[in-house]
Amino acid sequence: MTVNQDRRDRLRDGALMVLAEAGGRGLTHRAVDAAAQVPDGTTKNYFPSRDALLLAVAERTLELYRAAAERVAAGAPPTGREALITLLRGLLEDVAGPGRPRLQAYLELQAEAFRRPWLAAVLDPIAAADLPGFAMTQRAAGLRVTPERAAAVTLAMHASIPHLLMGGPATLAATGLDDLDGFVRGLLTAVYPEE
Repeated sequence: MTVNQDRRDRLRDGALMVLAEAGGRGLTHRAVDAAAQVPDGTTKNYFPSRDALLLAVAERTLELYRAAAERVAAGAPPTGREALITLLRGLLEDVAGPGRPRLQAYLELQAEAFRRPWLAAVLDPIAAADLPGFAMTQRAAGLRVTPERAAAVTLAMHASIPHLLMGGPATLAATGLDDLDGFVRGLLTAVYPEE
């Protein structure tokens, strides 16, 4: 079969949206056909098994992550604590905004990866790339970065994602995520208290 790359990408985007909206159980070939607005059976022709479909979504999620990381890297590096706060707050605002479907799909893929180690290997570069990326931005902001401090900030940012997606008001208030500026300032103060 000759691969139509535009249609393949449309199917992968449709699968990402289905996974984000309906979860792992809702990710079916038929649901992706409907989301991508293609004839029934098209998704199965491109991705014949559920594992092939999961791999396609994981690869698309990785591509979208890399594109987002490149956009952040293309901007001026934060040259002080306030610039870093603005950058980190913007990343968190993206979770509930335009990045929401990608992050919902990513969390669903992580759940699937518990049962499919091969999927964990596909997803691993996403989190792994964040560690040096966050370390670089903290260093550019003039903070005294250590691997432990960079990991603490990265892990705190990652841990906030499910709570921001869920949007439970009590949890957001209890964690400080109802005030993203305050959350980021508090995080940096906790990790870099003397600076």
